[in-house]
Amino acid sequence: MKLSLRAVTTARILFLIALLSPAAAICGAQQDYVGRYNIYTGFSDLSSPGLNSLNQIGFHLQAGANLNRLIGAGFDYSVQTGDTSLTTNLATPQLQAQLAALAAQFAQAGLLPPGYTFNLPLHAFTQTFTLGAQLEYRHFEYATLFLRPSLSAFRITATPHPSPQDLFAVTVANSLAPNGSLTDWTGAYGVGGGVDLKLTQHVWARTQLDAVWNHPFNSILGNGFWSYRFSIGPSFKFGPNVPQHGHHSK
Repeated sequence: MKLSLRAVTTARILFLIALLSPAAAICGAQQDYVGRYNIYTGFSDLSSPGLNSLNQIGFHLQAGANLNRLIGAGFDYSVQTGDTSLTTNLATPQLQAQLAALAAQFAQAGLLPPGYTFNLPLHAFTQTFTLGAQLEYRHFEYATLFLRPSLSAFRITATPHPSPQDLFAVTVANSLAPNGSLTDWTGAYGVGGGVDLKLTQHVWARTQLDAVWNHPFNSILGNGFWSYRFSIGPSFKFGPNVPQHGHHSK
């Protein structure tokens, strides 16, 4: 049986919690080596259940520096692609009125089949950009827990792909995206966190989840929605050792 996207999203959150729980139970001394710099790259999955179950997969990159053993700062970039559709219930009241008026014209001309429902397929290309800091908990030798505010800029390009046989959808697509696609920048805010698990002194495995609220294309989409980005991959630590409070680096 196929799982709903909401169930899949819940499973991602539970998976991250499951990873954090055993990591928090690991015994051992604090980490001897904390590299000043780190680079992460991995797989990312960006899901937006409120946008007709849009799910996008892609690539995630992070580069940062540890200001001390508690606070890190850096740059976060990800890129994902996926497919969804624009339906009347997602549109602003103004656009819904325009669609209704256009549908009436098509119906009067006999160009709409009985029981027609508007559904415009879209291909989405999303880039996320973030600069900021995060809290890092290093009490455990083999695990680092981290938590951060997620304040991002999203750059989203939507390309409609109406069926050539659907003249109504073709007309709407040409009206909304006369150049073939639409691009929008929008802010996103929420919270994120995850865990690094030690493989070697310089190579760790990272898994993380961000949940952010965003409202792109606000002249087309009537409401904002939550997006959830899950990411997993290797993290590389390097550079001089960040000293513990009151100690010099080794």
